[in-house]
Amino acid sequence: MSNRLFQGLIHQMKDAIDRVIGVIDENSVVVSCSDLVKIGEMRQGIRNELTFTSEAVASGGYTYRPIGTGSHSDYVVFVEGEDKAAEKYSLILAIALSNIVALSDEKYDKSSFIKNILLENILPSDIYIKSKELHFATDVMRIVFLIKFFGKNDVVPYDMVSNLFPDKNKDYVISIAEHDIVLVKEIKPNYDMKEIEKTARSIADTLSSEFYTKVSIGIGTAVDNIKDLSRSYEEARIALEVGKVFDTEKNINSYDNLGIGRLIYHLPTTLCEMFLQEVFKKGSLESLDRETLQTIQCFFENNLNVSETSRKLFVHRNTLVYRLEKIRKLTGLDLREFEHAITFKVALMVKKYLASKSNKY
Repeated sequence: MSNRLFQGLIHQMKDAIDRVIGVIDENSVVVSCSDLVKIGEMRQGIRNELTFTSEAVASGGYTYRPIGTGSHSDYVVFVEGEDKAAEKYSLILAIALSNIVALSDEKYDKSSFIKNILLENILPSDIYIKSKELHFATDVMRIVFLIKFFGKNDVVPYDMVSNLFPDKNKDYVISIAEHDIVLVKEIKPNYDMKEIEKTARSIADTLSSEFYTKVSIGIGTAVDNIKDLSRSYEEARIALEVGKVFDTEKNINSYDNLGIGRLIYHLPTTLCEMFLQEVFKKGSLESLDRETLQTIQCFFENNLNVSETSRKLFVHRNTLVYRLEKIRKLTGLDLREFEHAITFKVALMVKKYLASKSNKY
């Protein structure tokens, strides 16, 4: 429970009550008070007097009352004075602050509950039971964003993202690791994936412009059942991993748009190695220099169009044809033929994937 929440209400009520008011915690320490000098003081013995009662107790010039019920209360309010007015004020304070505690605990419990679902630390049979306890809607359409922060920041990543999504009843921000934040966002049933990616772009741009922070964002698929949030989270994680390997220039990747990269990511490395050995002659791929690889990349980007590729590379058409012929002699694949081009493209991606797994390739 954040003492700042207590202090905020105490500050608002001090003028209306016109007496010293405050809160002590389970260790009998004053954690919030209208008289700031008193914060940190010990109020020994008070908690013992309140152990078996929820009523007010007057002691040492102050009236104390537990927030909640007796022994189950972690906090106690106090009001200056031992008169009837002090007793009344203590009741008002206890009611107001108990609502803050309840809301804060519910928010914490919901976030903890969702985190356990994402990390699969809760049994499927317990998910619906806990959902009812927390009044958490189970059949709402939601989607998971995994936001990875890079570098050190003065502001905590959780606070940055949390401030962007103030509706705590629909959007849940959860810290998974020091630099990994998950946003579980409620969306409409007729959602548009372009709008989802636009939201991710807005997050990245805001964090960049306001906090000078670089992030990468992975987006899972939408789910309409709470138990499937773990799947959406895993997809968002894979989107980040695949993007890091195959789309290094992009900082936003959605699972639905990973293409062939998603397929390759799920293949065993031994199968990938066998594929490369079958496609390329031994040492042929390593013999291709950077200029040749750039030519191949540009040729793919321009849909195997020789004229357009030569224009983009600022080379004569015959020069490009010569390079393509050289590639054919080295690898046995003619990139001007669609099937050969597809094979070569996939092989390059497989090689890139293996390179991310080890230093062998």
